[in-house]
Amino acid sequence: QLHLTTSEKNELARSLEMVQNELQEKEREIKREISEYKDRLLQAERAHQDAMTEANQKNEVEIEACHEKIGSLEYFISSQKLEIEHLKSNKEQLNTSLKEANQALGELLKTKVR
Repeated sequence: QLHLTTSEKNELARSLEMVQNELQEKEREIKREISEYKDRLLQAERAHQDAMTEANQKNEVEIEACHEKIGSLEYFISSQKLEIEHLKSNKEQLNTSLKEANQALGELLKTKVR
């Protein structure tokens, strides 16, 4: 009976040791997988951050180009407004000169008719 109990005890001890070894191996495997997932997550976060940084830089360049274009267009509009004002002034001067010339012509015609 004692021999049988000792034998069962030894068998249970071996089984327990095998289960403990399996659990330790599983724990190592799970820790390795966790480490791999953390590394992949970190790489993904870095790639995302790099992409965001690149997109932000590209947007800044585009924004600056738009500001320059707006400035250029504002300058063009301003110069066009000045040109329009200048043309209006010339038109008024020409209209005044035309009226004066017509009046002078009318006076000459009246004088000629007399």
